[in-house]
Amino acid sequence: MLIGYTRPSDEDPECKNQLVLLKNSECMEIYSEEHASPKNRQQLHNLMDKASSGDLIVVSKLYTFADSTRHLVELLDKLETKGVAFLSIHENIETNRDKEYPFSRILRCLADFQHDAISEKTKAGLSVAKEKGAISGRPRKPDENVKKAIEMYDSKQFSLAEIKEKTGISKSTLYRYLEN
Repeated sequence: MLIGYTRPSDEDPECKNQLVLLKNSECMEIYSEEHASPKNRQQLHNLMDKASSGDLIVVSKLYTFADSTRHLVELLDKLETKGVAFLSIHENIETNRDKEYPFSRILRCLADFQHDAISEKTKAGLSVAKEKGAISGRPRKPDENVKKAIEMYDSKQFSLAEIKEKTGISKSTLYRYLEN
């Protein structure tokens, strides 16, 4: 069975263009979200639950179906395990297990590549910043506050709440300094 899925977007806020494409594709059922938000996509969940082996899910664009490359990989993996095919009209992509390099496999490689590229750029940026003297991570508390907090703690005259209130040093930070 051909099953369509629509979701509002800036260019098609009422899904009219998507509905025309899906009806021209002869979709027998169409699941339509009422909002564009990536959260609480109830119709997508309903579609994923209902789809069964031999069905073909049809969307106008990949972004209609998924919010990121990783999300698309997850959804396509779920469809593949159920024996459900997928078609994106705009990108002219149809999943098919008979192909030598299935789209989902290529997409998985692209998602891994994207993750690796972002990770490497982040590491390189942190390295350059470190060479320039920048300190990464959460800013350290001023030493005088730490010393004052330790003195207050050692005097045993103040509660942890009082120490935090007067120095700004939390219980966990104080204990971390006391261990060293």
